[in-house]
Amino acid sequence: MYLEHINLVVDDVAKMLTFYQAAFPHWHIRDEGTSDWYGKHRRWLHFGDEYHYIALSDNGEGSNRNLEGHQVGLAHFAYVTTNLHALITRLTDAGFEISKNGAENSYRKNVYFEDPAGFEVEFVEYSSDEPKLRNS
Repeated sequence: MYLEHINLVVDDVAKMLTFYQAAFPHWHIRDEGTSDWYGKHRRWLHFGDEYHYIALSDNGEGSNRNLEGHQVGLAHFAYVTTNLHALITRLTDAGFEISKNGAENSYRKNVYFEDPAGFEVEFVEYSSDEPKLRNS
């Protein structure tokens, strides 16, 4: 079993694509279209590769949860990379800043970015294949 996709409701798909295209330069728009969702028109698209993708819909209203608060909701989601430095460079070159650094750990390096819709995304690079060490 694996996670196939995450579906994010946002207010601006173009801004989201700027962020995720910098993070995943090998991904592409798999499909896109328009539809009505419970009486509201929306543009949607699937951005990813043949196995994983992020679904984006632009019919969002209001703001995302306060990431420093305690509201119920998504805290963050994470992707593993083999070159964290290159990923950080691509995102900062695209105009995004690290929102916080990960904890010091001998077996992983990680950072967090906040995407344009306010979702926190963690990127992690592991230096060990042993799950016990990775999760310490």
